[in-house]
Amino acid sequence: MVDLARRHAEVADEVEDRVLQVLRSGRWVGGPVVAEAEARLAGWLSRQGAVGVASGTDALMLALQAVGIRPGDEVIVPALTFFATAGAVAAVGATPVIADVGEDGLLDPTAAGALISPRTRAVIPVHLFGNRAEDPGLGLTVIDDAAQAIGTTPPPSIGRLTAVSAYPTKSWGAAGDAGFVAGDEPELLEAVRCLASHGQRGAPHHHEAHDGQVGRASRLDAIQAAVLLGHADQVEARIDRRRRLADRYDAGLPASIRPLPRQHGSSVHQYCVLASDRARVVAALDEAG
Repeated sequence: MVDLARRHAEVADEVEDRVLQVLRSGRWVGGPVVAEAEARLAGWLSRQGAVGVASGTDALMLALQAVGIRPGDEVIVPALTFFATAGAVAAVGATPVIADVGEDGLLDPTAAGALISPRTRAVIPVHLFGNRAEDPGLGLTVIDDAAQAIGTTPPPSIGRLTAVSAYPTKSWGAAGDAGFVAGDEPELLEAVRCLASHGQRGAPHHHEAHDGQVGRASRLDAIQAAVLLGHADQVEARIDRRRRLADRYDAGLPASIRPLPRQHGSSVHQYCVLASDRARVVAALDEAG
């Protein structure tokens, strides 16, 4: 869905220069380039800070661990989302509980509330297709999944922690896997950073990490951070173009096909439609190339 070679060509000099600087520096894990990318992400989400991690899936898993989700806990996730939202819950030993979504594809708070049990500890609203999900107001810890919402306005940050993917096809994408966890509580962000580095805090000494949770290697690679910084100044223009194209699609669609409800300020990460005869539409698009 994204011509990555063409996207790279638009910023090739900037990206390749930044990558070469990292390679020549010999500082390939952590360092100022990663810190700069973290600050850029935190600014986009209007958060106090961010931690670069290895992927969007790891961002979800580390956020869940940092807020204290344990094996046996239940976490509510929406029925319409990428697999990783529920997969991350299962990967930390908790149980994903699937709640229905509304006509806009976003988590339905009423449906989610009906699923709360004594074991329910958290909920993960997903800002899907560039639309902002709201805090469902269930009295649970909220971790929001903003993998598809960079550039959405106002910024889609509603949880104690926000998980972000910088997979190549995202509006702000790396040249491989990358992700971030953003938030406003320094202690919580430090717990994420510690868990993402084998429980290591500060100097290279290993400690028991955050209430006995086991850490692992999930750091944002310095080269990927350099790639992201090389693309950062193009993100706003990319999203503006997506919005213009979406307006053209809206105007040109026949009555039998309508766009999924889209909020003002959506980053239009994906343009999705509702059709009464999906198979016929797919066949017609295939025939048209």
